[in-house]
Amino acid sequence: MIDPYLWLEDLESPEASRWVAERNAETLASLGGEEFARLKDAVREVLDSKERISFPAWRGDGYYYDFWKDADHPRGVWRRTTLEQFRRDEPEWDVLLDVGALNEAEGENWTWQSATVLRPGYDRCLVSLARGGSDAAVVREFDMVNRVFVEDGFVLPEAKTDVGWIDADHIFVATDFGPGSLTSSGYARIAKAWRRGTPLSEAETVFEGDPDDVLITAVRDPAEGFVRDFVVQRVEFFSTRYFLRTGDRLVRIPIPEDAGFDVHREWMVVRLRSPWLGFPAGALIATNFDDFLAGGQDFTVLFQPDEHTSLTSYHWTLNHLLLVTMTDVVTRVQALTPGGSGWSEQPLPSSAEFGTTWIVDTDPDHSDAYLIASEGFLQPATLSLGSVGGDVTVLKRAPSFFATDGMTVRQFFAVSDDGTRVPYFVVGRPDDSGPVWLTGYGGFEIPMTPNYGGVRGRGWLARGGTFVLANIRGGGEYGPAWHQAALRENRPRAYEDFAAVARDLVSRGIATPGRLGVTGGSNGGLLMGVMLTRYPDLFGAVVAGVPLLDMRRYTKLLAGKSWIAEYGDPDVEDDWAFIREYSPYQNVRPDRTYPPILFITSTRDDRVHPGHARKMLALLRDQKHETFLYENVEGGHGAAADNEQAATKEALTLEFLWRELNRTIGR
Repeated sequence: MIDPYLWLEDLESPEASRWVAERNAETLASLGGEEFARLKDAVREVLDSKERISFPAWRGDGYYYDFWKDADHPRGVWRRTTLEQFRRDEPEWDVLLDVGALNEAEGENWTWQSATVLRPGYDRCLVSLARGGSDAAVVREFDMVNRVFVEDGFVLPEAKTDVGWIDADHIFVATDFGPGSLTSSGYARIAKAWRRGTPLSEAETVFEGDPDDVLITAVRDPAEGFVRDFVVQRVEFFSTRYFLRTGDRLVRIPIPEDAGFDVHREWMVVRLRSPWLGFPAGALIATNFDDFLAGGQDFTVLFQPDEHTSLTSYHWTLNHLLLVTMTDVVTRVQALTPGGSGWSEQPLPSSAEFGTTWIVDTDPDHSDAYLIASEGFLQPATLSLGSVGGDVTVLKRAPSFFATDGMTVRQFFAVSDDGTRVPYFVVGRPDDSGPVWLTGYGGFEIPMTPNYGGVRGRGWLARGGTFVLANIRGGGEYGPAWHQAALRENRPRAYEDFAAVARDLVSRGIATPGRLGVTGGSNGGLLMGVMLTRYPDLFGAVVAGVPLLDMRRYTKLLAGKSWIAEYGDPDVEDDWAFIREYSPYQNVRPDRTYPPILFITSTRDDRVHPGHARKMLALLRDQKHETFLYENVEGGHGAAADNEQAATKEALTLEFLWRELNRTIGR
């Protein structure tokens, strides 16, 4: 069947651009009244607040680094300060690069992506700048002492590039080297070592992957006394091969392809997604790296999951390993220390009930210090500095952006179609009868955890609304098994879970279908598309951000092919047989009644193609369903390049939900 809306995938088409501009104008005319303006101002105040706290990174040179946006710096500044200064209420920041000033000087629309600092040395870095917030970026060498880009330094044109220092005169680079150098997912297929002062065409090839790999990269671990080079071949999204590079020789690290791998000094840790050597999926195990390469398999279990508890993340300090674990979506942090008689354990400060604690950063080359933060739905973040075995000192407390009097956080469990218990959080005043906003994600082993949202608080909770966060399968809330339960042909389990939460909210008297609105972005946007087409009677309004929707063509658009391991391949008949059952674009019906839906996307999103949202809206619109589209010109996969654009996006979502759900009181 010919797709009548295929022309909307053409990003260079003047006709498609005019169509998008018309839809944007319709949306702003419908939603952009006085209440929208008030909401946008309130959102902007939160985003631009100078009272917000930063969550800085260590680079090993004693400085705290931070990228900061506010009203005075809408495109942001990359800056650093000392610990002594950071402790103060108003630290003195040393601005290394002002992106807004750079744009003005160069006539560009750069957005910040990242900076890779030379270690040791700390006097040079490789800055990645993206036009309009895209994933593709330009890489330029920057002199951190003189605050200038290095003349005749390392420079790479716009591409989806991965770079890393080897030493002051050599870098690893994986990028677009020309025809045949990219994978079918649009990422680098070849990694090279590039010497300063030579053309990129003369860079030494380190590794070539296969065209159907996801991506290839190479990296150096510069730890003193343990310098090692590694090559990473990502075969599928959750399938990776690791190689140790010694001279011109590559040695495969013999671990399962679906396992995560890391080394720190003499230690090696492996994070399992499937059983191996008698250890269960979800476990974290450790051994001596050199002994393992020599054939040893003497592993120690550092973490073992159970029915309620999973590993969220781990972080090395100089002499310790910090683990963040999660029990029924509430976090706990502990420090593990290797010793002559094994690994010992001690707890670190964690969050309050229904909160989230995370490790912000460590300085594993030099100390056992760590930055740790905690927050909850109703508790602004607290940032502290600790050292394993030492004290923990609060450095910063984030401001409160809304009054929480009478508000509570409750956790419930819905029962999905197959009997699985699915946790979710309900935030707000229990006696409020306002509309309910439900969100979720359910993919790629990413957990959805309690978090403080000043925008959400001001624009929703403070107005009498209730917020709900669902922890559905496909995510990482309960480790690999929770994710794998919704892979490929089992993807509908995630959708059944989300629908079960919606029904449970109604059965508990927290919501009614007409006053229940739902939002999700990216994979969560696909979730919204399925809710719209498969469960329309459960909801009063839907917002889908940067969504996947046409699952027949998703592998042919931008990075889509890299997600085949998650969803399946629509070009394989057996896979399409289960994908087509839920693919939103293929399941729109003219004779069904759908709740109003708002699509939000970005022309510069080079990860999930804006054509998904465009085509879905066109199809629904032509069938006379109530639809809205807002496509930001820039912003990449986040759909916003600065706080002004972010405020517009957030205010549109809030106004749309509030208006539509309050229209349905009589339903």
